[in-house]
Amino acid sequence: MKADDFRSLTVEELDAKVTDMRKQLFNMKVKLQSNQLPNSNQIRDTRRDISRALTVRKELAAGEQ
Repeated sequence: MKADDFRSLTVEELDAKVTDMRKQLFNMKVKLQSNQLPNSNQIRDTRRDISRALTVRKELAAGEQ
């Protein structure tokens, strides 16, 4: 996802999205260890999406103060 997509969400929605992406990341790591993950680039993309979402969340939290 792009950062603009995350900016359209509320803080609560971002928190839920980050939690969901972290669960996906865990599942991908498990599949990678058991050689069931066909595309290992998904792990990198998910980690970057989590970082983007957390960055946007911090921007929104700073803007609310």
